[in-house]
Amino acid sequence: MAGQMRERFVEVTTELLAEHENLALVTADLSAKMFGQAAGKYPERVINLGIREQLLISVSGGLALAGLRPIAHSFAPFLIERPFEQIKLDLNHQDVGAVLVSAGGSYDIASGGRTHQSPGDVALLATLPDWTIHVPGHPDEVETQLRHAAVADGLVYIRLSNQVNESAYQLDGTRFRVLREGGRGTVIAVGPLADAVLAAVGPLDVTVLYAATIRPFDAAALRAAVADQAEANVVLVEPYLAGTSTAEVARALPDRAHRTLSLGVGLNELRHYGTPRQHAIAHGLGAAGLRRSIAKFLGYLA
Repeated sequence: MAGQMRERFVEVTTELLAEHENLALVTADLSAKMFGQAAGKYPERVINLGIREQLLISVSGGLALAGLRPIAHSFAPFLIERPFEQIKLDLNHQDVGAVLVSAGGSYDIASGGRTHQSPGDVALLATLPDWTIHVPGHPDEVETQLRHAAVADGLVYIRLSNQVNESAYQLDGTRFRVLREGGRGTVIAVGPLADAVLAAVGPLDVTVLYAATIRPFDAAALRAAVADQAEANVVLVEPYLAGTSTAEVARALPDRAHRTLSLGVGLNELRHYGTPRQHAIAHGLGAAGLRRSIAKFLGYLA
C-alpha cells in the first residue's frame, strides 16, 4: 500500500502539466526522478531545485506572481516546517496562490528519525489564513483534490500518506460525509484513519463523520450530527498532532454544551525508530487503542 498516494500524485500531475500551460511543478529532489518524462517535455515548467526547501517556496511565490500556478512538493517537515517563514511571506503576504503537496505524513518515514516526521504540519499551516487543507485517505481522493486545486487560484495543501483506507469516502466537494449514524456521540475521522475508526467503533452507538478536507472545517455537518443527540460528545481522530482541530469544534458549537476528546499524535517524541505501525499503536491510533479511548470517553468503560 505504501506509496500509492504519491504515485497517483505523480501520474495526475504529469497529465495536468500537459493539459494546462500555466501549471508549473517545483521539487526539492524528492520525486524528481519520477517526473523525468514531464521534465523532458516541459523543462521550463518542471523545476528541481535540489535540497533547498526555502527556495522551493520562494520560487513558487515568484512563479505565482508571474501568472503561473505552482505545485510545490517535498516531505512534510521540509515543505511546511522548514520554510514556514517563506510560506507566510512569499505566499500569504504576497497574496498569491499555490498548491503544496507533501509526502511522509506524521511518521511514514519512521526509519528516517525525527527529521523526517511532521505531526505538527497541519496545526502550523492552520495558523495562516485562506488555506484549504486536504488530508486524503485514498489515492482517488488525492486525484480529485489535485485536479480541483490545479485549476483554482487559492492556497491549497494536500497531505499525502502511505496509510490508506480501503475505499475512497469523499470524492465530491469538501463537506464531511456521514459514514454511519448513532446517538451517543459523534466521531470525526480524518483522512487515512477512517478505516481504523470504523473498526474501533463497530459495537458503539455513534455517528462517524469522514473528513478528507479539514480546513475549512465543516461546522454545519458537525452541528447537524449532534442536533438530535442527547449529549454532544465529539471525538476528533486526526492523523497528526492531537488537538489540532479542537478549536474548530468549539467554534462550530458555540451555543451547545459539548465535550471533546482529541485523539492523534501525542506531543511526546518517540525516540525509537520503529515502524509506522508501531508509532500508530504507541500513539493509540490503532483500532484497539481507539476503541479503548472512545469507549471510555462515552461511558462504555468504567
